[in-house]
Amino acid sequence: MTRYLLERPHTLISLAFFADRYESAKSSISEDLGILRRTFMIRGIGVLETLPGAGGGVIFTPGISKKEATEFVEDTSKRLVEPNRILPGGYLYLTDLLADPELLRTVGRMIATQYSQSSIDVVMTVATKGIPIAQSVANFLNIPFVIVRRDSKITEGSTISVNYASGSSDRVEKMELSKRSLDEGSRVLVVDDFMKGGGTINGLQSLISEFNAIFVGATVFAENINIHSQFSDDDITSIFKVTKIDTKNRILNVEPGNYLTNTDFSYFE
Repeated sequence: MTRYLLERPHTLISLAFFADRYESAKSSISEDLGILRRTFMIRGIGVLETLPGAGGGVIFTPGISKKEATEFVEDTSKRLVEPNRILPGGYLYLTDLLADPELLRTVGRMIATQYSQSSIDVVMTVATKGIPIAQSVANFLNIPFVIVRRDSKITEGSTISVNYASGSSDRVEKMELSKRSLDEGSRVLVVDDFMKGGGTINGLQSLISEFNAIFVGATVFAENINIHSQFSDDDITSIFKVTKIDTKNRILNVEPGNYLTNTDFSYFE
């Protein structure tokens, strides 16, 4: 039953279903769920909520406590400040971190926690580095994710494209998304690996508008605050902030972003 719930977050499951599946009385199922509820909270896995009534049941909402999130930010900051991560143009090498399954699961839980009480229909990102983050977040929210591309793929069919100004240069770039990927009126959460100036996220907002969908918010793994951004701290959430990148002297400073202050952890504590 634990495995079934963990694999189906944000899904209402009736007690009758569990009773039939495990050939047990509803009273026994209720007792077992009570044990799971306490265990989930103690271990910081999430919240198991019981909804009464004929159409009720149980629903599991994965999340993370502020204590665990803070520890993750502190520990990962030490890995981020390695000088060999500095790339030309003020970027960071993040591929090894975003290929770490445990780190990705934690990042997914963190972002899912931030939007656990929001109505989200789809997670959106830009190919390619943001894909693992989007997949992890979508898994914990139990919703689809879509990938916006900067070049045409014949396998995508008809697409809608927008031009946008890169936030870190004077270039005008293009991004596009298959017409079948996003329904009108969808509520969209944007995630990405690294923000430098915010041009990409601004382009994603424009693309979302073209689909007559709704931009709910954006969270990035890290942002470079040395580049002027058109967004305020209230607009974009970042888990980490790069406060200094000195490519010549190989100096890199990283601080916690505004994630810990922008997220309400009360539901999971």
